[in-house]
Amino acid sequence: MNNVRNKKRASKSLPFFFKEEFKVFFIIVLVSTFLLISTFTFDTVPPILNRGIQPATFPKGLLVLIITLTSVIYYLSLKKPWKKEKKLPKTFFLTILSFIFFILISKTLDFFLAISVLSIFVSYNWGEKRIFYLFLVGIIFPFIVFVFFEMVLGLRFPPGIITNLYYY
Repeated sequence: MNNVRNKKRASKSLPFFFKEEFKVFFIIVLVSTFLLISTFTFDTVPPILNRGIQPATFPKGLLVLIITLTSVIYYLSLKKPWKKEKKLPKTFFLTILSFIFFILISKTLDFFLAISVLSIFVSYNWGEKRIFYLFLVGIIFPFIVFVFFEMVLGLRFPPGIITNLYYY
């Protein structure tokens, strides 16, 4: 009789709030919510000084996007649990290395060029091997980012090799 009780208890899973997926979800949403609440204390800029959108609008939109995407990922993890890996894959370390390259290139050469190199490097390491698509991503993605920041937000990229051609 005692063995039957132990087997029943062993087959029960932990409550949802003890699972790793929920802990990660909860911390990200908690920090993002705290930061979102703090953005409501930002001062508004008079229209004469404002270039593009209000300074508090972008962080609010970004934090809402983070909370939404975190909720989607948590929901997907409930439907299809993640597999546990003992060591991190090689692509993880190469992606971290690409961010170091991004910082070096953006500080020394050009921010636009750094976005292009990052896009190509990450796409290649995550499995895209077709040269045409790599260069397409390396040109179109940075162009979209540039247009978004320049035209929509009204922010300028820092000076560099390529951006100086546009600004001067």
